Amino acid sequence: MQSIEQIIAQELNAQPQQVTAAVALLDEGATVPFIARYRKEATGGLDDTQLRNLEERLRYLRELEERREAILKSIDEQEKLTPELAKAIREADTKTRLEDLYLPYKPKRRTRAQMAREAGLEPLADALLNDPGLDPDSEAAAYLNEEHKIASAKDALDGAKQILMERFAENAELLTRMRTFLWERAQIQSRVADGKEEAGAKFRDYFEHQEALKNIPSHRALALFRGRNEGVLHVAMVLPEELESAEPHPCVAMVREVAGWRDQGRAADTWLGEVMRWTWKIKLNTHLETELLGRVRELAEEEAIQVFARNLKSLLMASPAGPKATMGLDPGLRTGVKVVVVDATGKLLEHTTIFPHVPKNQWAQSLAALTKLSVKHQVDLVAIGNGTASRETDKLAGELVKALKDKQQIQKIMVSEAGASVYSASELAAREFPELDVSFRGAVSIARRLQDPLAELVKIDPKSIGVGQYQHDVSQVKLSRSLDAVVEDCVNAVGVDVNTASAPLLARIAGLNSTIAGNIVSFREKNGAFNDRDALKQVPRLGEKTFEQAAGFLRVMNGTNPLDGSAVHPEAYPVVERIAKQHDRPIKDLIGDIPFLKSVKPVEFTDEHFGLPTVTDILGELEKPGRDPRPEFKAAEFKEGVETLADLKPGMILEGAVTNVTNFGAFVDIGVHQDGLVHVSALADKFVEDPHDVVNPGDIVKVKVLEVDQARKRISLTMRMDDHHQERQAGQSEGAPAGKGRRGGQRQRGGGNKPAAAPQGALGAAFAKALEQKKKRG
Repeated sequence: MQSIEQIIAQELNAQPQQVTAAVALLDEGATVPFIARYRKEATGGLDDTQLRNLEERLRYLRELEERREAILKSIDEQEKLTPELAKAIREADTKTRLEDLYLPYKPKRRTRAQMAREAGLEPLADALLNDPGLDPDSEAAAYLNEEHKIASAKDALDGAKQILMERFAENAELLTRMRTFLWERAQIQSRVADGKEEAGAKFRDYFEHQEALKNIPSHRALALFRGRNEGVLHVAMVLPEELESAEPHPCVAMVREVAGWRDQGRAADTWLGEVMRWTWKIKLNTHLETELLGRVRELAEEEAIQVFARNLKSLLMASPAGPKATMGLDPGLRTGVKVVVVDATGKLLEHTTIFPHVPKNQWAQSLAALTKLSVKHQVDLVAIGNGTASRETDKLAGELVKALKDKQQIQKIMVSEAGASVYSASELAAREFPELDVSFRGAVSIARRLQDPLAELVKIDPKSIGVGQYQHDVSQVKLSRSLDAVVEDCVNAVGVDVNTASAPLLARIAGLNSTIAGNIVSFREKNGAFNDRDALKQVPRLGEKTFEQAAGFLRVMNGTNPLDGSAVHPEAYPVVERIAKQHDRPIKDLIGDIPFLKSVKPVEFTDEHFGLPTVTDILGELEKPGRDPRPEFKAAEFKEGVETLADLKPGMILEGAVTNVTNFGAFVDIGVHQDGLVHVSALADKFVEDPHDVVNPGDIVKVKVLEVDQARKRISLTMRMDDHHQERQAGQSEGAPAGKGRRGGQRQRGGGNKPAAAPQGALGAAFAKALEQKKKRG
């Protein structure tokens, strides 16, 4: 039997020793970012994605092993553990297979079959199964039992039927065969519930829907389950008509095969045939339907979580505008526009409220107020929240930029508000701004997320950021674990300045937690800025192990040791010192001297502690110490005069920002308070398997308007500039509404998105052609 490490090595296509080393490091408390960056020699260079997969699989296989041992012990205590059964349990490679084998021995509530056995009916069941030539009524007459309320032959035969049904339904081989068959051939079917046609209109594409169980895309599956949970849809597992009407039913035929029985017209064959049919209909059909629909949901959830994780990574790793004085505008109509100014470090300098829009219409006064604040604080950036009145406020900011163009250069950028209200009402915001109204806290968050999206968004529960696909319908435990891993990987990939980072940002550094992060901030506030990394060891509860994990990701800029501002780990400083000594140069002179560093041969500085990967990384880091891996900052320019759905016309070419990417396409903010959908078929002039191969959240893209449905608040867009408007576009039939859930970040997209059954027009034809090409390749 293979070890857990060997199994994972095969799955990752890695060497067993790589996996063994990674597992040992994880068991010692090492974090994935630390292992990925600073233990490449040990793991053979496994990256953070491989290590995350390894960590997840390790958890599953260890749980499987614990369950295996518990099952073996349970069956052994029942004195029913045979060598053959023990071997089968030892070889079971999934939790499902384990539970199938355990089913006959699993302690359960008293079933009708158990009561029938207690009434002494098992010999009757065995006799009729072993010799179908026996007459059931005659045989059953001998088993009447007043004590157990077996008053007639029918009662006895019913009890015998229950015994055989339970026996067959608990047969592991039958369950495996039937499960495999149904997964391959069954379909998932949805029907509208009586009287729910109007209330459940957003699910209307699923009022009469059927497709292959194993092939249903994640977003459609989750849409069906949401419709069921809301009482709009009935969802079931069915077989195609030709299989459902076959005689015998294919699943009944499997029961017959496992039972070793076939109908030969003998005395008991009619009764046994009924047993076989009931085993499928009563015992197995519902059980396997529940299980396989559960599998569909689980796979859909896994994919949805992966989509959310990828989108979140793109958002967190979006380009920062940088440390510049920034004005944050949180738009509003009746309640006014909340205005804040923060300095280059994000510190709040001033705040006020202006009323440029209806009902007060104080446009001139508002422009004057913004001008005064901009000049006073030398504002470089204006961050405008993309909620209600955002385009009207954007127009005001445009006038501000024009008014000051001869005095100072100001750039205005629309910023997503998703999750801003979550932060503003949080305990963290209350501690930071105890006297400040929650609406102003939201404006501060808008300004800061323009300066550095990562540093600000780590303060918000990732689920509230709003780049998911049905995120509220999936396992919240799995979702949180996945998103927390993404946040941790992103923060550590960038690194943080230990003298300016907030406690929430520090808490995401490898090896740290909220308590130690809080201690670092408190120590910094009490004793002043850290001069070097070694000073971190004075922070309460930051011990040697924690220092080892965190030090490489914590930067001390302009400190006493120039290496402290880089990603070179303190444990590797001796390598740099050897390089400097051998070439007779101070360490600070090495940093940034790219021609010299390119000339250094890494192999000359390897030893028993530091191999070629580490030395190569060190030299690369010295070339550009503390470099930010995020891209250069860019912002979308929304078209003047296009501010609402009514302003959109088919054929318009606009610039927008990708806000969310799902399996069925990408949502793009074009500045009209509703995201438009670019269906997967309209993302490129070639077939696109995965939308993430083309776009990611935060990307600035050019799109053409294909169709606007104002009643349903939907915008159909294309990134293929030769596409033309048609009355009905492929992919827009199902309705993922374009509307944004702003503050809470919940973009609920209705019933998902699938191609229309018979797509029409240029885009529909292109989509059909792309599907045909995919089939040919497959």
